[in-house]
Amino acid sequence: MSWSKTPPLRSLLPLLLVASHAFGSEGYILGGGLEGDSADGLGASIIGDIGLTEKTWISGALARNTLDLPFRDDLESWYGDLGIDHWFDPIGIRAGVAYWGDKDNLESTDWRASAYWRAKRFSVSGDYESRDFSFDLSSADLFPARRSGFSAEGIGITTRFELSDTVNLGLSGMGYDYDVNLRLDSSRGLLQLLAFSRLSLINSLVDYRANVSLGLKTGQRRWQLDLGTWKGEVDGGTTRSATVRFLNPIGDSADVEFSLGLDDSELYGSVTFFSVFLYFYGGS
Repeated sequence: MSWSKTPPLRSLLPLLLVASHAFGSEGYILGGGLEGDSADGLGASIIGDIGLTEKTWISGALARNTLDLPFRDDLESWYGDLGIDHWFDPIGIRAGVAYWGDKDNLESTDWRASAYWRAKRFSVSGDYESRDFSFDLSSADLFPARRSGFSAEGIGITTRFELSDTVNLGLSGMGYDYDVNLRLDSSRGLLQLLAFSRLSLINSLVDYRANVSLGLKTGQRRWQLDLGTWKGEVDGGTTRSATVRFLNPIGDSADVEFSLGLDDSELYGSVTFFSVFLYFYGGS
């Protein structure tokens, strides 16, 4: 079985996803993998999708990222996600909740919802996300250390076109509105989280993000090219990313996926990254 639902851009936590379910059957998808980059970042994640019925799926994800930072201790962050998807045919809804971050630095609780319409060769969804952030203000700022917070709301759209039996095109975008102006925030405690990798905490604070993907099936194998861009809310810098993915079956119920990509950032320069993922499938 080949998993043709490749995940979208993951808010700068690459290869971490709530798995896009294999519509039309009960069963499960389990996966796990590792990603490393040239900025000494390392991420590990596991995912799962379970079909409760033919049209209702529960999904979850868990990941841990580590990053070597100059002039301070290594940064370690966690991500956990739980979601549900039900297709009423042709309309569907998705909802989910996630935790992300490092409790000693920056963390967030995220709520999301989507309504989508799907036909045989086309799907479109309207997406909403609400994020509540909290972070530590360092005592080095001439004040006692204290906890502060802010929030953001995002609205976006995701589309997918089956151009032929072997070629598909995906487009997505999300824009965020923050209740504070982070570029004017005088706290160096937040700005100190600026790092040199897409795995850094600060890179989750985006003004907008957009992605386009082009997929090609060759038998049971699949190639995909992802092109993305996002703008940082804190520094205002833009990052552009390109990723090539190759999915190959390793038996009747498992796939392996290799990814190689490059980020070109106004903040941290060019960073290359590589990942490998394994997926396992089962049905009732």
